Amino acid sequence: MARGIKVGDEVAVTAIVRGRVTPDRISVTIPSYAHPHSVVDSTSKAVIGQHIELVGPVTRVDGDKVTVSLRPLVTVDAEHVRLFEGHVAPKRKAPLVDKA
Repeated sequence: MARGIKVGDEVAVTAIVRGRVTPDRISVTIPSYAHPHSVVDSTSKAVIGQHIELVGPVTRVDGDKVTVSLRPLVTVDAEHVRLFEGHVAPKRKAPLVDKA
């Protein structure tokens, strides 16, 4: 199981640039994800072989697999994700029940 990673956390996945698709998009390879993926490259300075980090929220944790919303959902092995920012639930100021 992914230690310390839970639903709602922001995680980073390191991807490798494969090439340029259009002037503003690049194709990347994500470890343990068997499908091609492309992202917007606003800097237009990415080169083939460069490592970039893709950050997104965790939507599901299933044993040793983690699903991250990188638009679309990407399921990778837990060993390939790094905790970027933990999710903290908001605190309630008033109780949910009314006073008698």
